[in-house]
Amino acid sequence: MIKRLSLALAMLALAACSTTAPIPEATVVEAPPPGEPQQMQFVLASGDYHCSAGEVVGVVRDQADANRIRVRWQGRMHDLVRNPSASGLPRYERAGSPMVWIDLPWKSYLLDSRSGKPLASECVAG
Repeated sequence: MIKRLSLALAMLALAACSTTAPIPEATVVEAPPPGEPQQMQFVLASGDYHCSAGEVVGVVRDQADANRIRVRWQGRMHDLVRNPSASGLPRYERAGSPMVWIDLPWKSYLLDSRSGKPLASECVAG
């Protein structure tokens, strides 16, 4: 048991060392209604996100409403809205849209909303 815990802590420490950019601090805004998880707020970039297989995803953040973004994928723009997630991490989607944008400070993912499979993985701003 102790060996497993030590191994897990060592892996977390190594993963933390591999991060190249500083990770913004998360803040939680206003308490959610009872029974709903708190949602974290990060300061995240607009612009092109370069992904692991060479894909590029454009993200434009709404300056008036932090819960709205526009995602450019394969030449088309998609308006997405943040939906509460069980983890509290930013998840943007919209009914009828073929995609979900998972927005993390260290990397982001574009998923097919129907299958849940990645369209673009490990996307980094810049």
